Amino acid sequence: MKIYEITFSATGRTQKVTDIISSVFEGDKTRVDISNPNFKDKIYEISQDSFCIVSVPVYNGRVPTPAVDNLKNIKGNGATALLVAVYGNRAIDDCLLELKNILAEQGFKCKAAISAVAEHSMMPQFATNRPDDEDKKELIGFARKIKEKLDSNTLSETINVPGKMPYAKSPNLPIKIKVNKDCIKCGKCAKVCPVSAIPFDNPSCTDKSKCITCMRCISVCPKNARSLPPVLLSIVSTVAKSQFKERKGNSLFL
Repeated sequence: MKIYEITFSATGRTQKVTDIISSVFEGDKTRVDISNPNFKDKIYEISQDSFCIVSVPVYNGRVPTPAVDNLKNIKGNGATALLVAVYGNRAIDDCLLELKNILAEQGFKCKAAISAVAEHSMMPQFATNRPDDEDKKELIGFARKIKEKLDSNTLSETINVPGKMPYAKSPNLPIKIKVNKDCIKCGKCAKVCPVSAIPFDNPSCTDKSKCITCMRCISVCPKNARSLPPVLLSIVSTVAKSQFKERKGNSLFL
């Protein structure tokens, strides 16, 4: 069986969840990185007999905008899709429903879905080190249930997932990346920014109108020259604390 891991993972957290789920399925596996800034120049045709694990992080209750754009370059051709929404211990809101609708429009058959918790990318004090051992055990259990139904051809033709339409408006986060004097203008951040918000000729800058605060540039900077404004981040963290403090769970939708 041909297996595609179609993933938007700016800092590796969503990919970690994908890897756990994918480990249960056997077959010829291909990774498709839809967080790659060059993906917009590609068109993918998926064969009907393929199984696709499509994973995205939840950004303000929605699918990240660059992921939406890049998914529209993938033709499903009737392939079976497992949807995965990875959230930072708050809520998935409309993300799974939006992902399902996008993939259906692209010709995928959305037959299963998982919501999974991972360490928050902006505020790692929430869901720290998740997915942990307990999460891993649960996610593998979910994947085995899906595999059993996939092997026996008993997956439903479609699934019901949480969410409502019209989707909640995704606000433009006020927290944007700042750069300090340690920047050596190596350009590593510019090469990997999913929305091309960092100019190659001046990587010490960030176009705040494009930046989605995905944290990828911070994660790849060799000099720790990129960060979030600490005062503003502290205010946001304090306000959000009540929404994040309780341990949230993973869910399976069949």
